[in-house]
Amino acid sequence: MYTYNRLFIQLMLGFFALSAGCFIMFAKPYDFFFKQKAVLSDGGEIFEMWRKPEVELYTKVYLFNITNAEEYMSGVDDKIKVQEVGPYVYRESLEHNVTQFNDNGTLSAIPKHPLTWVEELSEGNQENDTLYLPHIALLSIANVVSQKDLFTRFGLNNLISLTNTKPIAKMTAREFMMGYKSELMTLGNTFMPGWIYFDKLGLIDRMYDFDGDFETVFTGADDVRNSGLIDTYRGSTDLPQWEGKHCSNVQYASDGTKFRGGVTKNESILFYRKSLCRAAPLVPIDEGVKSGLKGYKYTFPENMLDNGKYIKENECFCRHGKCLPAGLIDVTDCYYGFPIALSYPHFWKGDEILSSKVEGLSPNPELHETAFWIEPVSGLPLDVSSKFQINMALGDITSIKNAERFANMYLPLLWFDITMNSLPPSMKQRFGLYLNILPLVEQGAMYLLFITGAIFILSTVYVLTFKIMFRKQQNFDQWKENEGIYARCEVPMSDTDVESDNKHSILKNHTEKFKDLGAKFSDRMYDTVGSVKDRVVEELHHVKHVFDRRSSKHTETDLRNDNNQYTAIKQSDSDSDDCKYLEVLDDGSGLVPTKFETERSEKLKELDSNERR
Repeated sequence: MYTYNRLFIQLMLGFFALSAGCFIMFAKPYDFFFKQKAVLSDGGEIFEMWRKPEVELYTKVYLFNITNAEEYMSGVDDKIKVQEVGPYVYRESLEHNVTQFNDNGTLSAIPKHPLTWVEELSEGNQENDTLYLPHIALLSIANVVSQKDLFTRFGLNNLISLTNTKPIAKMTAREFMMGYKSELMTLGNTFMPGWIYFDKLGLIDRMYDFDGDFETVFTGADDVRNSGLIDTYRGSTDLPQWEGKHCSNVQYASDGTKFRGGVTKNESILFYRKSLCRAAPLVPIDEGVKSGLKGYKYTFPENMLDNGKYIKENECFCRHGKCLPAGLIDVTDCYYGFPIALSYPHFWKGDEILSSKVEGLSPNPELHETAFWIEPVSGLPLDVSSKFQINMALGDITSIKNAERFANMYLPLLWFDITMNSLPPSMKQRFGLYLNILPLVEQGAMYLLFITGAIFILSTVYVLTFKIMFRKQQNFDQWKENEGIYARCEVPMSDTDVESDNKHSILKNHTEKFKDLGAKFSDRMYDTVGSVKDRVVEELHHVKHVFDRRSSKHTETDLRNDNNQYTAIKQSDSDSDDCKYLEVLDDGSGLVPTKFETERSEKLKELDSNERR
């Protein structure tokens, strides 16, 4: 049986459950938890993962081996023929050497990306593979000096003759990527002091040279979405090699370790690598599941490598006012003054003029398109494949010895794919918990609390409304039944609607009714013994008194009525037919009360007299 205390406790539990559900819905404790996790704080879980990620990141390098070196140099062939060789795979270790945490919500760090050769992933290719490749030092010096005065060009030509340097050199794959020594480069450094400070030249080695670099990175304390994004690079939000904010801005870009979090499906993000020499936008093109986590697929926009031909604001990528063809970006200032330009692999999406002097290129979007899969809530990269090609954009170098055949040429050197195929198992489990399970737990708890609270409250209302009220109705019905024993009758005083000739018959009928009523009262008295008999006697006396009083009043009323008409009397509202039947005829004559007690009533009085004696 429900008690009021139990109902009160149940009601309070219902309100508490609803309040807890509303708290989860509006306060969003998961968001608070995730924010605490995502902020880069000293010793924090996400900070340690950002400082030295556990991911397996690889750099795959594909070299363009020149297959017709002699034929091209002798003039037999009009075009250089190249053959793609690779991959040569290196594991890249992302490291951020944090120097301090700043008061403005940033930290200072020195980026490092050391490479380790991975033979088992190189598909049989070896670092000591011998190839015919462009002599970068000769062609670079030739491109720089070709714009100098005659005396300088004459000196360089003598230097080339002295060292017998050729524009196509036979070297190993490692030498070309990680650096090779050249007498011309050594002499050139003496000839042009301050130009380069290293004694050997390798494209990949230079691409991963972070000496002197430093950055400040947002911790996410002020805005968790910016956690891990670049604030400044080398002390500035802008890269010095570009003019105009559109081209130079590097703030809020990601170095690939962690991207902007809390992004929508239509929101673009920024990606910066030193090898790109710029912050490149990434736009979403698809969505799916990678490493067990929901992600958005991003790639570079259609005209990302445009120099103003299609997008006017991209003119700031034209170096010194000289714009390269569409699909090629001049990054000379990021490669120590070498005439290096970036494109997509095999000049994919580039102007036709780029491959006009080269054979052997086969652009293929399935092989050469960049793709980033990023988890949108945390900004965690799930699958990465960033692909670019390094080329030499050579000008008019016809005045430089041995370099004439390469004048006004866009010469492909290599292309690389920085790739991460999936998260390691430990990160899958950890972020699966944070990003998949915990949000469902929060939602499930919220709905469960709402349902539980509603059940408690509604069940309480049901009990109060239906159970208790039903019990009260039962009590009321019982009381009504008992009250019927004492139901009062409204006694009419007169009835003017009755014909005077019928007065005596009506009175007789009344008398009979009173007798029946007395009998019923007497019957009920015997059922209830004691208390009822006093009430019955009082009722009988009351009826007699009414007849006496109304009889005298009736006489006075007849004297005032000249037409000798009866006055209508309001009928009783009592539900009892016996009470409704009680009427008094008022005809102006003295009405002597009639003795109407039954034999049972006489017995009652006799019993009462005996008790009093």
